[in-house]
Amino acid sequence: MTLTLIIVFALIALLLALALVFSRWPRWLKGLLAIAVSGFYFYGFSAAHSMLGIPSTDALPERFVMLAALIDEPRAKFPGALYMWVTPIEEGKGFLQPRAYRLPYTRTLHEQISDGMRKGREGVPQMGTAEVKPGNGKGVSWLNPGSDEQEVKIMDLPTPQVPEK
Repeated sequence: MTLTLIIVFALIALLLALALVFSRWPRWLKGLLAIAVSGFYFYGFSAAHSMLGIPSTDALPERFVMLAALIDEPRAKFPGALYMWVTPIEEGKGFLQPRAYRLPYTRTLHEQISDGMRKGREGVPQMGTAEVKPGNGKGVSWLNPGSDEQEVKIMDLPTPQVPEK
């Protein structure tokens, strides 16, 4: 899959080079085309990274099942990180594929995740919820809610209730 993406990007770059050299388009159009293809390259690069299994920094789903976690504690020149592998819980949909997420390190979330992993090893499935904390009003973060911090809570997954006959 990765080789396919590399070949596609190379072909697009070749087509761009041919269009810029041999076409009689105005210079402004050639410049616009070069900028558009360059932007597409960066978008494709980030999309390829998400397919390779690199943990996403996107917001966690609102409700999820925690499958596994890794805690990388802070040390000199490294702020620490929490890595979680979760499956989203969405009503009306079957089993969804798990996804890896990278969260900023906080001591409270570290303790919740450690407790959830311990319970998971004991056979108690764990679920979580994630709510976006409101922006602090500084900078442009209040315009982009996905960039705000999330309030993550880990708890036991409730046992499904079987309807009576």
